[in-house]
Amino acid sequence: MEYAQERVTTLHDLGGADPPVPAADATVVLPVTERDHGAEATERVFAELETLDLDRVVVALRAPADRVAAIADWLAGFDLPLDTCWCGGPRVAERLADAGLAGPGGKGRDLWLGLGVALDGDPAAVVVHDVDAEAFRARTVRRLLFPLARGHAFAKGYYARVEAPAPGEPERLYGRLNRLFYEPLVTALADTHDVREHPLLAYLDSFRYALAGEFAATAEFVADVRLDRSWGLEVGLLAEAFDRAGFGGTAQVDLGVHRHAHRSVGGAGGLESMSERVGERLLCAVADHGVDVDHDALRARYRDTAARHAEAYASDAAFNGLGHDRERERDQVERYATAVAPPAEAPELLPPWREAPLAPAALVAAAAADLEEVVW
Repeated sequence: MEYAQERVTTLHDLGGADPPVPAADATVVLPVTERDHGAEATERVFAELETLDLDRVVVALRAPADRVAAIADWLAGFDLPLDTCWCGGPRVAERLADAGLAGPGGKGRDLWLGLGVALDGDPAAVVVHDVDAEAFRARTVRRLLFPLARGHAFAKGYYARVEAPAPGEPERLYGRLNRLFYEPLVTALADTHDVREHPLLAYLDSFRYALAGEFAATAEFVADVRLDRSWGLEVGLLAEAFDRAGFGGTAQVDLGVHRHAHRSVGGAGGLESMSERVGERLLCAVADHGVDVDHDALRARYRDTAARHAEAYASDAAFNGLGHDRERERDQVERYATAVAPPAEAPELLPPWREAPLAPAALVAAAAADLEEVVW
């Protein structure tokens, strides 16, 4: 337990922090996929939300048409002011195409749609949370909202990822993409550039879990940010937050220990492919802010820095009696190093809702019609 501050305001859990922050003016946005249907962790998230006096809960649902009715029926069983946006609905797709926003889906696109639905209700604040977090409690929402009540525009959650890979096995450290790729890559960038000249690097280096998906923000902030369509989402949001909130308008909040689904390193949707998207978005963001990157030199610096990080985490794991595979983590560093490369192309960003060629009200109407068609 510690209480050190970073360049952004850092709020620590020093013993069950649960600030008395009202949630009545807040909307919670939850990206949900087919695999979350009926899952124990997801059931807990919704059950905990039932204990809050929320203004609204928006589900950004990604699921095939033949599964939507069953999922909608399951969601209707929770006592919540809930609106579901089926992100793959035909009318939603038509509205996106008409607005020139047709393109690949992904978590970022789903979240962007969910935020649009949320903004149509004119909330004071929006909280975004993943639904596979086994340790979610109602106080998580209050913790994320607390910095906004203190004048911040953007609050990001952070937590420890410690869990057993399977029942009966020793617990180990997870959060591998953050620990072994993002952290050392940002450190390598900051070590080779003057952060006084490039303050974005200091900002990116301030977050204890930059790739966490949980955050809260004022409605004004949400309406002004662009979002990546897919796995560059979290890094891209931090770059947007630097421009729109800065150090003074940003906070990060301790959410304790999170246990949720973890991914394999290889394969489609694995951490190695995710590192490519994260690296691409990060390097585009720093280039957009005037950081001149020698990618070959940065890759070598990343390898050295990541090796030191891997050893430090090995020591931390041993100190806490956790299982740890040093060789596997070193191998991951080598696999992630290929993502330190010139971006193939600039990421396609979805526009701020304040400027979008699609009105939130039109999105809400399309989503409601899509859902009604499959449910009834």
